[in-house]
Amino acid sequence: MKRIVLFLVTNLAVMLVLSIAASLLGVNRYLTANGLDLGMLLGFAGVIGFGGAFISLAMSKMMAKWSTGAHVIDSPSTSTEYWLVETVRKLSSKAGLAMPEVAIYEGAPNAFATGPSRNNSLVAVSTGLLQSMSKEEVEAVLAHEVSHVANGDMVTLTLIQGVVNTFVIFLSRVVGYLVDSFLRRGDSESSGPGIGYMITVVVCDILFGVLASIVVAWFSRQREFRADAGAAGLMGTPRPMMAALQRLGGLAVEPLPKALASSGIAGGRGLMALFASHPSMEERIAALAAQGR
Repeated sequence: MKRIVLFLVTNLAVMLVLSIAASLLGVNRYLTANGLDLGMLLGFAGVIGFGGAFISLAMSKMMAKWSTGAHVIDSPSTSTEYWLVETVRKLSSKAGLAMPEVAIYEGAPNAFATGPSRNNSLVAVSTGLLQSMSKEEVEAVLAHEVSHVANGDMVTLTLIQGVVNTFVIFLSRVVGYLVDSFLRRGDSESSGPGIGYMITVVVCDILFGVLASIVVAWFSRQREFRADAGAAGLMGTPRPMMAALQRLGGLAVEPLPKALASSGIAGGRGLMALFASHPSMEERIAALAAQGR
């Protein structure tokens, strides 16, 4: 319940901020008496598309902590916490990164990395992952997450999300205007967009959004292969990462909150492979095996 309320409140706040920004910039006035102002519409689509993506990125660490209940280790109080912090410190130093925040959260086996930049990030692991894996396997998972940070994956995916969001918003309204104009042809008494515009925009937002999610999911899967390869590089061999993936493949992995789904070490395969945020464990292990040859 907490996650749902947090998701709704955050999205309402983001939409309010973006609506105010679009109004102040004047780009929300793309429907004119002379028709559709494509330049204004593109500006509106960019503000909403990129604005939402970058606000989510800026809030990513805070949202991750709230949604998972992650406890940041400021001063290690147990041997496990001390080992975690020192392992992340070692891996981050190898990767040339500033020390990320390190956190533990209660839950089934999983881990994630998030944050607005390479030098302002969070790496978190679940209690389930710590309890079900050897230290070498956990270190490989940490190396995978540190590689995500080193590769700038959070920013890259944000940019991709911003681009596809912009195209979805832009194309939906263009199609909506064309459909509405066709339906109202010969009607000289009507002014402004009609019900045809409203309905078409909603339908196209959904349809184009589904197609856009396929593009984003493909990029997300490529990130996982790169992070696995990065973990192998940081560990000096792909074997620990392969062992960690094999272990995860046999465990009941708990899905992360939707906003963090693409950031976890393991994720749902989706209803179809095209929508999966992560490749299958078999594909990832095979790619690592090929790298080790």
